[in-house]
Amino acid sequence: MVKRHVVGAHYGLRDWLVQRVTAVIMLAYTIGVVAFILLANGASFEAWQQLFGCTWVKVVTTISITALLWHAWVGVRDIWMDYIQHVGVRLTMHVLTLLWLLGSLIYMVKVVWGVA
Repeated sequence: MVKRHVVGAHYGLRDWLVQRVTAVIMLAYTIGVVAFILLANGASFEAWQQLFGCTWVKVVTTISITALLWHAWVGVRDIWMDYIQHVGVRLTMHVLTLLWLLGSLIYMVKVVWGVA
């Protein structure tokens, strides 16, 4: 009997699940925003301000954008792992991607929560 030597990061099932759950969160948020657009029928700037002034909308938006960033991280990380063979270049791309996503998260908090 030959022992099988398994290598790799073993992210398979967890990443598959993360991609599906974050996609469902983003879909639900998108449906909600589209429903608002269709039902508001030409909503004014004040209507949008009032909607995004509600704490629960800010929380849902924060969850949705965080899901988007996590979804992006899993996808882009897998691309770097699959197609960049040189370890140094791959590490650099991972770090740059994380910095970009972290910057996006910080900017999202500033915009959604109005942090100056």
